[in-house]
This record gives sequence, structure tokens and C-alpha cells, in this order.
Amino acid sequence: MNRLHQWLCRSDRWRSIVAQGLRWAIGNTDLGPNVLEIGPGPGLTTDLLRTSVPRLTALEIDPTLAGSLSSRLKGSNVQVIEGDATEMPFADSEFSGAVSFTMLHHVPSRRLQNKLLAEVLRVLHPGGFFVGSDSLQNWFLRMIHIGDTLVPVSPDTFSARLESAGFEVLEVQKNSQAFRFCARRPTTSPVKTRIG
Repeated sequence: MNRLHQWLCRSDRWRSIVAQGLRWAIGNTDLGPNVLEIGPGPGLTTDLLRTSVPRLTALEIDPTLAGSLSSRLKGSNVQVIEGDATEMPFADSEFSGAVSFTMLHHVPSRRLQNKLLAEVLRVLHPGGFFVGSDSLQNWFLRMIHIGDTLVPVSPDTFSARLESAGFEVLEVQKNSQAFRFCARRPTTSPVKTRIG
């Protein structure tokens, strides 16, 4: 992330936006006792999530952010793992639920975004929910991503992409700034193995 983006993601303004967005995205969804958070960045969402789930694993690709978050949350109910969400270091069906908040647009291509979705499906229990949100493309989003990765995710095609990965899509809804989604790993169909 560039400096402006890093500053914004640590600001009180962003903390307030994140708190509202998290409630909007999760709603009444029961994520279960063992939840995976993908791409927590500096951990504002992690701070909020960890108060409502027994166990939270945060998977972060950036070594500096992962190290900082791990040190800050040492001894809590959060385990921070440095790793790539397109090749997750977890067993099949390991998590009861998974979440992703405003990070999918940081994955550098649609192909890798789709690979991430397939990996989420793989590591979820049958019947486990995948919920989250991402930003809609606008001038402000483009400005804070100057010199940074920005591969916008369209809410209009996201249902089809989730279904292609194997999810049952329960909802994709947008407001003026973002969209949220709720999908579930089917209880009866087999999960695809890793995409190479």
C-alpha cells in the first residue's frame, strides 16, 4: 500500500467506517467457533472480530503487517499467519467461517482473486459461511491506490464468480460506497482441489 493508503487504514475515520461496514457485512450470520480472516492489514477489522468469535486466524501476506499484528495480539484468541490467500497453508475444511473486508481489490488479478475464492471454499467446513465486503470503484478509491494494486471487483459479476468457485450465494448487496456478500460452502457437493 502507498503512504496515503497506509495512513487512511490506520485513521480514526477509517476505524469508524470499518466498524459500520463490519456490522453491515456480517449481519446475523453465525460464523462458528473457528473463523479465518483474509487480509486483515493493520488489524482494525481483527480488533472488532476477535471480540465476537472464540478463535480467529488472520492470514496476512505482508510480512511487516503480519509481524506487527502478531506482536500486538500475542496471548489473545487471534493467531496471525503470514501467507498468501491464493495458496493457503491450511487443511481442507479447517474453518467454520471466513471473512474478507475491503481487501479483494488488492489481489493483483481476476485469476488470482478467483483462486483465492477457491481456496476459501477448500478451507471451509461444509455449510460454513464466507462473508465480506469490498469497495466500489470511484475516484477516491483510484486516488488512494496510485502506485498501488487496484483490481476492482464488480458486485454485478461477483455472484457468478462465487458460484464458479463452488459457493452457494445467499446475497450480494451494494450501497453507494461498497458491496457486501454472503455465501456458503454447500453441505453435499465435493470441494475442488487447489487450482495450480
